[in-house]
Amino acid sequence: MNSDQGMYSIDGCNNRSVYSHIACCAQLAMILEVSSSPKPGNIDRHHDYEDTRYEHFLASAVSIHPVIEAAAKKDARFGALLRSAVCHSNSWQSGGNTHFGAFLLLIPLSMAAGEILGSGNDLDMDELVARAHEIVRSTDTDDAIDFYKAFRSAGVRVNDVDEFDLQDDSSFVSLRDEGLTLYDLMKISQGYDQIANEWVNGFGDCVKCAQMLDIFMGISGDAPLIPDINHAVVFSFLKLLSERPDTFIRTKTDEKTAEEVSWQAKCIVDKLEGSGHHMSPFWDEVGEFDELLLEKGLNPGSTADIVIAGLFISLLGGLRF
Repeated sequence: MNSDQGMYSIDGCNNRSVYSHIACCAQLAMILEVSSSPKPGNIDRHHDYEDTRYEHFLASAVSIHPVIEAAAKKDARFGALLRSAVCHSNSWQSGGNTHFGAFLLLIPLSMAAGEILGSGNDLDMDELVARAHEIVRSTDTDDAIDFYKAFRSAGVRVNDVDEFDLQDDSSFVSLRDEGLTLYDLMKISQGYDQIANEWVNGFGDCVKCAQMLDIFMGISGDAPLIPDINHAVVFSFLKLLSERPDTFIRTKTDEKTAEEVSWQAKCIVDKLEGSGHHMSPFWDEVGEFDELLLEKGLNPGSTADIVIAGLFISLLGGLRF
């Protein structure tokens, strides 16, 4: 599906609420992402971490249906929805942070989808992300404070934003005194944080991922390049990782390590693209890359969050498998 093509209509969904449909797309995106394997360095259906398991991600994905539905209806402002998403996720699983970065992307995209579909209009990709960008640009200081509170509840590993210590309650006072919004904080962070970069630059990598998935799966009507949904998700993950060092790895280690991981991903991607996207001959190499990252404790979690958002957009646009 090209960005200027009309997106999928839900007219044939047996009177299902458009808002529930949006929530289902978000849930399935989260489940497909964590289920794809081998997805180098991350939890998947074949790999767990010591304290966080595949099942924790499934529970988190299932738990947030009411939050995404509320986002689509715009029943609350962004910050309150983010805190609610973390609360629902935590109430259904004990594996810690599973989807905080994904929530930061899915909530504004769901709010935008609800605006358009709820008005009886069809969606296109450009309009969806343009409206989502307007939504994040309209966040306020209360949203920034709720963001701080939500990440504490989720147990997120993040970089502090310049003078604002994300563990210090006095930062709330500073935010109010300076009148900084959540979007302001994202602008400060965009140079070293992938999710912030998506907010500030209009969800560009999310769109890129959705477009890749649509091409791979033949959504535009052309013959699919990668007809297997698992293979398509894994390749999209590798492609994104090869092009942008992962925030989560950088935060956990350093910039050099993140760049080395991206270079390793690029070596595999180059081979896959050179073969005409035939995945099977290189599947062992992808698996070896996966095992190497798992052994070193390097998990490209931010890239996974963007894949979730890309899957969400593509599912809204009619991706089926």
